This record gives sequence, C-alpha cells and structure tokens, in this order.
Amino acid sequence: MKAMTGSLRLQFHKDFTLDDAAARVPYFKQLGISHLYASPILKARPGSMHGYDVVDPTRINPELGGEPALRRLVKTLREHDMGLVLDIVSNHMAVGGGHNPWWLDLLEWGRRSPYSEFFDIQWHSPDPLLEGQLLLPFLGNDYGACLSAGEIPLRLDAGEGRLFIEHYEHRFPVSPPDYADILSPSDDPVLSKLGGRFGALEHDPHAYDKAVELRAELAAISQSHTPALDALLQRFDSTTAPGFERLHRLLEKQHYRLASWRTAGDDINWRRFFDVNELGGLRVERAAVFEATHAKIFELIEQGLIDGLRIDHVDGLADPRGYCRKLRRRVERLLDKRPANAAVAHFPIYVEKILGADEQLHRDWQVDGTTGYEFMNQVSRLQHDPTGAEPLAELWSSVSGRPAVFEEEALAARQLVINGSLAGDFESVAQALLQVARGDLMSRDLTLGAIRRALQALVVHFPVYRTYISACGRPAEDEGYFQQALEGARGTLGEADWPVLDYLARWLGGEPWRDLPPGRPRKLLRHACVRFQQLTSPTAAKAVEDTAFYRSAVLLSRNDVGFDAEHFSAPPEVFHRACEERLAHFPDNLLATATHDHKRGEDTRARLAVLSERSSWYPGRVNHWQALAEPLRSQVGDNVAPSPGDELILFQALLGSWPLGLASDDAQGLEAYAERLFQWQQKALREAKLASSWSAPNEPYEHACKAYLQRLLLDPQYQQLRASLVAAVQRLSVAGALNSLVQTLLRMTVPGIPDLYQGAEFWDLSLVDPDNRRPVDYAAREQALATPASPVELLARWQDGHIKQQLIARTLKCRAEHMALFARGTYQPLQVLGEQAERVVAFARIHDDELAIVIVPRLASDLLGEASSPLIEAPKWGDTRIVLPSNYTLPTFKGLFSDVAVTANKELRLDAALKDFPVNLLVQSDL
Repeated sequence: MKAMTGSLRLQFHKDFTLDDAAARVPYFKQLGISHLYASPILKARPGSMHGYDVVDPTRINPELGGEPALRRLVKTLREHDMGLVLDIVSNHMAVGGGHNPWWLDLLEWGRRSPYSEFFDIQWHSPDPLLEGQLLLPFLGNDYGACLSAGEIPLRLDAGEGRLFIEHYEHRFPVSPPDYADILSPSDDPVLSKLGGRFGALEHDPHAYDKAVELRAELAAISQSHTPALDALLQRFDSTTAPGFERLHRLLEKQHYRLASWRTAGDDINWRRFFDVNELGGLRVERAAVFEATHAKIFELIEQGLIDGLRIDHVDGLADPRGYCRKLRRRVERLLDKRPANAAVAHFPIYVEKILGADEQLHRDWQVDGTTGYEFMNQVSRLQHDPTGAEPLAELWSSVSGRPAVFEEEALAARQLVINGSLAGDFESVAQALLQVARGDLMSRDLTLGAIRRALQALVVHFPVYRTYISACGRPAEDEGYFQQALEGARGTLGEADWPVLDYLARWLGGEPWRDLPPGRPRKLLRHACVRFQQLTSPTAAKAVEDTAFYRSAVLLSRNDVGFDAEHFSAPPEVFHRACEERLAHFPDNLLATATHDHKRGEDTRARLAVLSERSSWYPGRVNHWQALAEPLRSQVGDNVAPSPGDELILFQALLGSWPLGLASDDAQGLEAYAERLFQWQQKALREAKLASSWSAPNEPYEHACKAYLQRLLLDPQYQQLRASLVAAVQRLSVAGALNSLVQTLLRMTVPGIPDLYQGAEFWDLSLVDPDNRRPVDYAAREQALATPASPVELLARWQDGHIKQQLIARTLKCRAEHMALFARGTYQPLQVLGEQAERVVAFARIHDDELAIVIVPRLASDLLGEASSPLIEAPKWGDTRIVLPSNYTLPTFKGLFSDVAVTANKELRLDAALKDFPVNLLVQSDL
C-alpha cells in the first residue's frame, strides 16, 4: 500500500454509513485522496451524529453497517490502493441513558463491578452524602421534586429479569442484593423466596455470577407472576407517601446518588469530558482498561482493516506520553501479522492536540504529529493584514463595550468556568493538594482556602492546555509555560499567598515524585499532578474555545479551534519558520484548514480575513447597517436585543457565510439560509454565557434575537438592509476566494500531509456544528470532477467551487507523482523582488533532481480591485519576480495549469507565473 499523500475526513452516522462511503471511493481516488480518515466507528449511542459517544468499544456501530460494512469499505479501498485512518476515543465513553453495559454494570455493583476501576471515579468523597457513592446528575429537576412527582419510577425489564429506576431516557439499575427489598414482601411464595436468595448475595463472594442465574429465573417467571410483580412495583409508587419513603430508602442503598443536573458543576465526583455529564472519563492508563477499550482496534489493525489512528482529546488522559508510547509498541507488534495486501511501511498515529502560541508537540511521544489545528492558525495569521488589527479592535470595543484584548476575555472566561461548570473538578484538585500539604510538617499549616486561591490564579493564567509531568518532574519543554502561569498568578494574588504558589511549583512537577520513597506521599503527589493537568486542559477548552471565542469579535476569522486569537497576524517569515520546524520534527503531521470542530468553514474564515485589509471601509458599513437595523431591535427587560456586540457578531457571521449567488430577494434561498443561521445564533448566544447559556437559557432574549434575524433575512420591509449586506459580501467574496485558493495550495505543498474535510473541495462557507456537518452533495462533485475545464472556464464560473476542486485534484496528482519531493524534500523560502514583493509568498521544495516552486499572493485584495474573478491581472504585478534556487536545471517549469519560462536573470516573473491562474505550483524533474 502506498504511503499517505492526502487524507479525507468523513463524518459517519446513520444517514451516511460505511457502505455510503464505499460507493464514493472511486471519486475520492480520482480527487487524489490516498486515505480516508473516519470519524469514530465503534458502537455509539443510538442516533449519534459524530461517534464520540461510544457505548461499546468491542463492536463496530451497527447503525453504520457493522463490521460487514467496514470490510466492504476496506475491500473497496484496497481495490483502489487506498487506506483507512480511524479516529478513536481513548479518553471517555458515553454514560447515562441505558446503552453502555460497562456503565450500567458499574451502577449495579459499585466497587464490586469488574468495571469499577474503568471509569475515573473518586469513591472516597469528603462529602458524607457521596461516600462510596457515584453522583449521577441526570435528573431534570431536584431529587425530591422528581421523587414526589413520580418521575423516577421503579421498573422491571421482564425480558432480562432486571429491576431499574427510569427517568426519561435514563436507566439506573437496582443492585441485585436489593431486589430482596422489592420481592421478599410478596405474598407469592415463589417471589418471596427468590427475593431471599437475592438478599443472600450481599455477602456472597460469588454474587456477581450468581446474580446472572437469579435474574434469569426472575425473567422466566415474570410472565406467570405479572399481577404479583405489578403489585410489588406499585408499593414503590412515590406519588404516595408510603411509596415515596420506600423508593427513597431503596435509592439510598444504591451505589449511586441521583441528583439534579445542576449539581454536576459543584459536586461531581467522577471525571467527565470537559463538563459534559453524558461523557465519563476512562482510566486508560490502567492495563486492563487499555486492553479492554482497544481490543477491537488491535484486532482491526492485525487484520489489516485500518492503516492509521487518530487519538481524540489526548490531553484528557492521565499520561499522554505513556499512552502514546504504549500504543505505538502494541501497533508495531501487530504489523507483522497483517495480510500481505495490507502491509504498510509505517503506521501513522496522530493526536488531537491544541498547541499554544510557540508550543511544540513533544517529540518523545512516538507519534507522527497532530491533526493540524496549528496549521490552520499559521495560514490564518499569514492572511491577516496587521494594519487592520487596531481599527478593527477599536470598532469592536466602541460598539460592544467589551475588551478588544482577547487575553482579557480569556482570563475572565477561565474564572467563570472554574467557578461554574468545572467547580467540582477544581475542588478535587484543591483537596488533593491539601492532602499533599498535610503530609509534610513544613506545609501542614496551609489552609484549604489559601490553596484554592493560589490554585485558581495558577490555572487562570495557564498559557497552554497542560503540562506533561512524569515521575522525573516537569519536562524542560513545559517549564517556561509553568513559570509564565506562576508570574501571572503572582500578579493577581496578594503577597501573603505567594509562598503557597512556591509550594504548588514544587508539588506540581518541580519535585519529582520518583525521589520520594514508595508509599502514600508519592501516591498523593502523583495523584495531585494528574488531577491538576486534567483540570487545566478542560478549563482552557471551555474558557477559550467555548466561551471567549463567542464573546470577542474583533475579527471572527481569528477565533477558531487551535488559534491563538491574541495574535492577529504574522509575516511570511513566521510561516516559513513553522514549515521548516515541521519538516524537521514532524514531517508527516496532518495539515487541516477545515475540521468537524471548526467554528467557521475554511472559506468563511478566508472571506472574513479580507476585512483586515478593508479596515478603513468596514466601520462605515457597520454604522450604516446599525442605522438600517434600528427598527429590528427590541427591548427585553432593561436591555436591548440583540446587544450591540451580538449584532456586530451577527454582521460578521452574515458576511462570512452568505452563500455565493444568494440574492437579497431570493425568498426560498433565504429561508434555507435562515434555518442555518438560527441554529448558529442560539449556540453562539449560549456559548458566550453573557445574555443566555445552556444551563440557564434566556428565552426572551433568544426569541428577540431570532426575530431580529428572521425579519432581517425574510421581511420584504428590510430589502435595503439585505441588499447592502449582499453588496458588502460581493466586495469581499472575490478576495476571499483568492485567500481560499491560497490556503488550499499551501496546505497541499508545505511539509506535512494535507487533510481535506468532507465536501470542502467546493466552497466551505459553513458555520459551527451542526452546520459544518450537513450532508454533502457528492453527485455534484463527481460530475464536476469528471467534466474537464480550462482555467478560463473555471475562473469565469468560480462561484460554483469547481475551481477549488480542480486545484485540489491537480495538486494531489502532482504530489502522488513526486511523493519523495513533497514528503521529505527540503523547504526553502524564496526571495521575492519588485514592486509587489510584500504581496507574495514563495518557497521551493527540493529533493535530489526534483524541484517544485510554490507561488501564492498574500494580502492582495487591493491588486484585485473590482475584479469579477480571483485572478489578479498580470500587469498589476509589474516587475515582481522570484529568485530561483541555484539547483534548477531546465529553462521551463511545468505548472498546474500552464508552463512558465525562466528569465535570463534566472528568475520567475509573477506576471508570467500567475498569468492564467491565481496561484501556481511549478515542477522541474529529471526523473
């Protein structure tokens, strides 16, 4: 099988199955894709649209067609010499509901369950109400209210002989020994005797196995004893006073405590994925858990059905480095067992990792790199004009009244998250550190309050997702980030708390726990370090990605997953340096510009980036739209809806995502677009947590904002406002398309493996999920790719997206023909001379006798002017030219769309290189 030259991410669900993908493999091959990159395919919660809510890691999801469909897909891929990379979820599983057998077993048996150590649970809680119990914050109301309303009734699954508590879609098993409380009072001697046998399980060392037999007996007699069983269940009707008391006593004996969903933030005693109650953290660092959760994955690798792995949310794990290295060792041992037709020279492993500004992935993890969020950020910074930063910041702060400095929003959001949805997780870390303090005479006088203050200040100022502390302490790569957090914490704490920070610096990796003698102190220190690192990661994610990015809108194109929004732009030198470092350390890193997690589609961001070049024009447009929209606003209490900030965010969302060709009076098209915007708007308002939130929706405000948007898009009375917005979109869209073609070519030619997101071979003007996961019209894409077109034709109808698809197909074909050149060829920035030199980025890829030159415009909207297509007229380049590397050999370069001659001065002129197409890839080869 060929090595990876280009991957395509597919989102699988019940409406797009493995067989659906198999039918499209010939198209993907023609496009130039070498590997499909699949969302999780293990059995997920029924109806899952993403697959990250796995309920059974031992099976392929039957909603996707199950294992037979996977084999059919792989067979088709093999016929086209293609591979399959699989996204796996090592950090968590779906909990709640009634579909996860491991979770249900845990609830049923507590510490006696073989799965009691699978989930990351704090069984010994300082809260006496939770000692030995698991908090289950799944109730829609307070416990007492649900109990008295009969909303958590006792039920019998007669087919399985199981008794359980039901709450809407949730199922909470009754522990088998407690069946005695339900069955024994029966006047029916058969049921009463069976109840006594269930009760005997309490102290039976073989209770787990015997319960299977007893439940089978209950199932067998349930039909013949239905009236008696119904009468027994009726005794626990909590809408009556006796039933209320009985059911409450029964629930108090369980291995869990039912509670309102609102208690999760403060009282949770198990680790979740971020703050999502329905996703429970796994202890994959334990050997048994690792083997059980990966058994099916290893089987698929050994059988040659998958050819690479993507690890979701690696920062949630207790020990990412240890996990990745262990995974690599296991994979390498399996490769020799694969069938001959599935032999691979190398099996890539990627981690989903958000890198901070200037942060590098640790090189000793034995992975091939990240999923490429940092590349999205690098190319985005390249396409933002630094001169636009100040005027756009001034516009935002003057309109919204909010800070223009993103770091201020991020700090405030971190405070909010720590004191809100992650308060329980924060308290667990504080309690762990208190135990460390109590174990040392020198620190035992530290109070819990002082530890809380210092810890909160440290977490709030943490500049990266997390550190990677080991038995040897903090790695050198992490030290600068930890010191930066300490400095920030000292700036906000009083001097009396500074000594506490010194202790935290020692305990959290400054004092290697391997230097301590084995025993409780070492265990406590390690536990505190792990818990701390598993706190900073979700704090950063929830505060930055899911709060601050929705609060700050200096320019929304700089707010996306993996972006360092505090840095508005960067010169080409920074981009070149990042490419050189990637080639040196992670040459097979994935390169993405669109993902299933992005806030805005790659072409939405590319269009919005043009505003950085039009920063003198844009504020006047905003003022005009605000005046026209004045009648659309309404009063909600003491506030106007939408707020000025929310209104400006909406204007940017419209400018970025307005469909190409959608007229301001197209009623049907506007209806469809409005539905997409309604979903985005609600999510944006709730994620910002200013006027509304997921935990406390402000429905009057949300309704007012929706009414504003609905009238703006659909009411004939506001045609003038829509026409003005459309005119602005048209002024931005051509330059935005040029930006899109630039980032597309860069993604496929710089060091790394280009990753394409489903459907993004046409223009991707999407918003955040679920908008970015809409069905893809593959028939249209197949037809377009099968229809040859010249550059002139592609440019004439650039709005249909075929121009982007052709660029992808031709570039990937070139990559496949020159695999070594693009996989390991050196990266050399090229000197650009002439009057428009600052508007050009050029570099060479060199390998043996092969040479490729990549040329793209940058910040060139002024050169486009009022052009009707994204091609800059050749004369506007003037004398701009590129100095060729010394090892070129031929007088002519073969280009993607036309050939280009070298001048007598050993240069390439831009008016020739970019005469026929907006960007170019030129190749010379003696092979």
